Amino acid sequence: MNLLLLREVVTLALDTLRTNKLRSALTILGVVIGITAIVGMTSLIRGFDQSLRDSIRQLGPNTIFVAKFSGVSLAAGHDFADLMRRPNLTVDDAKAIQKLAPSVQNVDIWLAPMGDLQDRVVYNGNRTKLLNIIGATEQYATLSFVKLEAGRLFSASEVEHRRKVVVLGDTPYQALFAQSGLDPVNKKVRIGAAEFTVIGVLGKRPSAGVGPPQDDFVVIPQTTHQALYGTRATRAFRGGPAVRSAMIAVLPREDAGRDKALGEVEEIMRVRHGLKLDEPDDFDIVTQDAALRVWDQVSRATFLGLVVISSIALMVGGIGVMAIMTISVTERTREIGVRKALGARRREILFQFLTEAAVLTLVGGLLGIALGAGIGVTVHTATGFPISLPWWSFALGLGFSAAVGIFFGMVPAVRASRLDPIEALRHE
Repeated sequence: MNLLLLREVVTLALDTLRTNKLRSALTILGVVIGITAIVGMTSLIRGFDQSLRDSIRQLGPNTIFVAKFSGVSLAAGHDFADLMRRPNLTVDDAKAIQKLAPSVQNVDIWLAPMGDLQDRVVYNGNRTKLLNIIGATEQYATLSFVKLEAGRLFSASEVEHRRKVVVLGDTPYQALFAQSGLDPVNKKVRIGAAEFTVIGVLGKRPSAGVGPPQDDFVVIPQTTHQALYGTRATRAFRGGPAVRSAMIAVLPREDAGRDKALGEVEEIMRVRHGLKLDEPDDFDIVTQDAALRVWDQVSRATFLGLVVISSIALMVGGIGVMAIMTISVTERTREIGVRKALGARRREILFQFLTEAAVLTLVGGLLGIALGAGIGVTVHTATGFPISLPWWSFALGLGFSAAVGIFFGMVPAVRASRLDPIEALRHE
């Protein structure tokens, strides 16, 4: 088996494609769809995966979050109605953790952390879109690990005295000040009906690509937040009273360690909620590791679904390749007889037809890669959704397409190699 024979076989396969364009196109359609799904969905899923992991890692490896409920409980299969009935977390819970947990260094409380309260920011007649209004303490930058680009964060005194100061996220900064080149620090803006002084701007945060953008927010002192928005809260499940649960962020002392602090936080919260020893927690404690584990479960399930969908399309394409190659063997029976009469061996005939099948599906694979990459780029351009196009996704697409051609082309290739040369020459 030499390179000259390989080149001849590949040339013959491409000639077959050109000669029977419609038949070849219908044959590789399933392969094209399968590879498009593999490359296109891989680019979107991997891009989303990387962005989400970047967002989670931004929280810091030691930061502990206490919430009414989170994706950890949802991933564990808890009923959403039961989760909504859990008691709300309060400012007093955060104060208790700060006072009673010796392993804790800093505690912050975030009001409306999930975007259940929104308002527009207005400056000189310019208005932003609806933004999340987050109430926090002076520890916000430390606990959220967000970078301060300009100005400063509010002080403990400003939190205590309910000062109307605000730190802008990147979205309101870009909408109100960036284009005009103005320095936002010390400028007066209006949030709802109240006037605030801008004291800082936060840097751009990693985007997960879905849901509200990560930078659509402003941060004000949590005491000011309570004074202004105390009556504007989301309704509890099934029309209950107006309530809002806070999120508590905890940073352990370096010499104590996260696990020790986590145990202390859990014990304090259980005592405050009056839970017995045999009762489960009615709150969630979330760490970076726990969030990544939940996402790993989701991403594995998503990838499995992608494999199943792509496999079905590739199987359909493979069956089409087998049918067309069987027809091709029948049409070229006399040609096979001539080749054998001139000395071609069985393995050379087998190699010829397997190569033709592989070339056929590889062309489908190349088209699928182009379409899949194009879909990913189009989605990214139109929506800003993060994508990733690693080289191995292209190699995977080509490998799958070649494997489909070889696997499903094996039966007709073996049949061609076993033809008797005398009978083949008699074939009309």
